[in-house]
Order: sequence, then structure tokens, then C-alpha cells
Amino acid sequence: MPITAVSRQIDPYKNFKFRVYMGPALVAGVSKVSGLKRTTEVISHRDGAMPATPVNSPGQSKFEPITLERGITLDHAFEEWANQVLSPLGDGGNSLAQMRRNIVIELLNLQGNPVIKWQVYGCWVSEYNALPELDANGNAFAFESIVLQNHGFERDVAFAAEPVGIFTPA
Repeated sequence: MPITAVSRQIDPYKNFKFRVYMGPALVAGVSKVSGLKRTTEVISHRDGAMPATPVNSPGQSKFEPITLERGITLDHAFEEWANQVLSPLGDGGNSLAQMRRNIVIELLNLQGNPVIKWQVYGCWVSEYNALPELDANGNAFAFESIVLQNHGFERDVAFAAEPVGIFTPA
């Protein structure tokens, strides 16, 4: 059998190489992103002339919150975004105009090149964990996290990754 080149990825991409952008800015140090999940309610209905089997139709869709986690550094981006929702001083200095932001999540291949991008729309911080439990006997990094409510996400189909050349028997 001759060997031919196929320009498609057959092995799944790994989940440990990714980048997160808030607007145009890369968010440094993000080590964990929860999954992107959409759920659509099922509406079951039937009319009197139908057989006993109901018909299922789609109802409202909702998008699950997204959690971003990263090691605590001198970067204040998470805290500043969380403070847009509620100013810790209670002085009314928060800016609801800046509260919602779009983010981009890029999945990278093993060479570090982006292969898939998702746009997440209308994100705002509903939960901010500024400091984890501290333990003098521990041996771990300190992480901060934010939980983002969002208006939905979509895969950026305009983004086309370079095809990966693999060889398969013809």
C-alpha cells in the first residue's frame, strides 16, 4: 500500500495547552478553564389529534458559568474586573459600562500554535476568590479565580488552523 498525506488531525488535541484573552490582552498565568457548556430545555407537547407520543421541541438555552483559575501574581486584572461589578469601597465608583467583556479561549497544539478559538460574549465576574486558604505546613501555589457569567459562546469558524500532515496507508 502506498502512503498518502492527509491534511486533518485524527488524534484529539490535548487539554493542557491554551491561552485566554480579555479583549486584546493576553491573560497571564491562567492554569485552568472550566468547560464551555450550553443546555437547551426540552419542551414536550402534543395536541388532541396526535397519537399518545408527545413531540419534543427546543426551549430556552442557557450557558453555564466559566471559571478561570491562575496563580496569584502582581497582575491585578482579575481583581480590577471583579471590582467593576461591585466597588469594595462602596463609593459607587464601579463602572457597569466596563463590567461586560468578551473573552477568547484558544486551544493550542503541542507545538504551541492555536488550532481552535472560541469567542465568549458578555462575560462579567459573579464570583472572585482573591486568596485561597493559607497553610504554613503546605507546599502548594496560591491561586486566585473568577467565575464568569456569559451570554454564550461560539467557535470562531473564520479562524483556520494550519492542517496537520499525517501519513496513513492508502
